Amino acid sequence: METVSKPVTVFDAEGLILGRMATQIAKRLLNGEEIVIVNAEKAVISGRKRSKVNEVREFLEVGGVGYGPFHNRRPDRIVRKTVKGMLPSRQPKGKQAYKRLKVFIGVPEDMKNQKMETVCDAQASKLKCAYFTVGELSREIGWNQGE
Repeated sequence: METVSKPVTVFDAEGLILGRMATQIAKRLLNGEEIVIVNAEKAVISGRKRSKVNEVREFLEVGGVGYGPFHNRRPDRIVRKTVKGMLPSRQPKGKQAYKRLKVFIGVPEDMKNQKMETVCDAQASKLKCAYFTVGELSREIGWNQGE
């Protein structure tokens, strides 16, 4: 008996606007594709870094030690959660789609030679305002790269 593996689509998030990339990927996940996102820390968020970081810091504050909710600070988890927000994650089709998504910081060794796609509509070069990367945001809110 042979196991048939589904074709995996690899996206390079470097220089892509996070929200626009997430909507396109969510649509493809709902169509049944298996998707891997690499270079998650190089995805772009539009706006000024100082104001966005202050918003996120207020959001991250919790009541005290041991009380939730707890929020992710790693760039791969931030990108993954952004895509989850674009899916109907409480419905079975959304849960199945979310399971078909993998996100990595950097490019894993086994994917270095694979052909990587990009989302043309999500290029950061189209932005006319200031922007910063998800990796910069993660470091500002307390992500230690040694995790």
